[in-house]
Amino acid sequence: MKIGGVKEIKNKEFRVGLTPDNVRAYMAAGHEVFMERDAGVGSGFVTEEYEAAGAKIFDEAKDVWNACEMMVKVKEPLEEEYRFFHKDLILYTYLHLAADKPQMEALMRAGVKGVAYETLMESDGSLPLLAPMSQIAGRLSIQEGAKYLEKMFGGCGVLLSGVPGTPKAKVVILGGGNVGTNACKIAVGMGADVTVIDMNLARLAYLDDLFGARIQTLYSTDAVIEKAVAEADLVVGCVLIPGKAAPKLMKREYLKKMKAGSVIVDVAVDQGGCCETTKVTYHDDPIYTVDGVIHYCVGNMPGAVPRTSTIALTNATLKYGLQIAEKGLEKACQDNPVIYSAVNTYDGLCTCKNVSDSFGMEAHDIRKLF
Repeated sequence: MKIGGVKEIKNKEFRVGLTPDNVRAYMAAGHEVFMERDAGVGSGFVTEEYEAAGAKIFDEAKDVWNACEMMVKVKEPLEEEYRFFHKDLILYTYLHLAADKPQMEALMRAGVKGVAYETLMESDGSLPLLAPMSQIAGRLSIQEGAKYLEKMFGGCGVLLSGVPGTPKAKVVILGGGNVGTNACKIAVGMGADVTVIDMNLARLAYLDDLFGARIQTLYSTDAVIEKAVAEADLVVGCVLIPGKAAPKLMKREYLKKMKAGSVIVDVAVDQGGCCETTKVTYHDDPIYTVDGVIHYCVGNMPGAVPRTSTIALTNATLKYGLQIAEKGLEKACQDNPVIYSAVNTYDGLCTCKNVSDSFGMEAHDIRKLF
């Protein structure tokens, strides 16, 4: 199969879908790899490394798109890339379609086989292609939140850990999954007063076992969230329903009861955000303020640490990518049914129920299409 990799064009996105080591792996399996020149520079991989690994280098992204049968990316294509779509192209990347109907419609019109990292679910319920970025985003959420609590950024001027004789900052984490757990690790490690809210009692029990008396766990209800965020210095939104738009747990009216200069970091922004006042921001202009509350809603948080993020992501994606390249998408799904869960569009149809539910559309069972 002909595999392609291009430079990400989303604002301040420095990750890349293929590393030179990935190129070697695809080449060793008998595939061809085409790379856009300087595609990996933002992650510290120069073009000469890709050439040494065996990739053919193109100067323009359009030539890579036109030559490849499977495009391996990091972020969802932007509107200016839709013109490169062609029938039966396998697009292997984060798609986040529940928050991006125009992209979904473009993929369907072109007959692209959209294989989404974020919905691939293993038999144990884990999300192996989302996990590495969730780990990074969770850890970054506390780092960024702590920064914007500083007075010079408009924050309330609170140090997460405090010092002897002063109160610790109160951190409220909405969602105790992979993102929330990693946010919790950093917040606890920095000495904050941490509360985790989730509606999964088994998950709360797990977190209680993991962190013990260092955190407070609460069962999620509107009343519990409203009370907790009113007392919080930092709120981190970590809510995920795979492939589906994030539920709006943070209501607009809650902000009026929050402290002036408190901070919300909405990690769920890629899926539409879990706060009613969330809108996508970028690394070069990451915050805005609503009712005195600072919002940090960068849609590609792990892009801030692209070297770590690229290596972590491609460690996870390579295994499934090689299966698809070796057998074709259809046979790869039949031999490893886990891959079915990643197929969001196929032959002009939406094949992910959670995505279709987000738009009130009919979902087509991918298992019945081939």
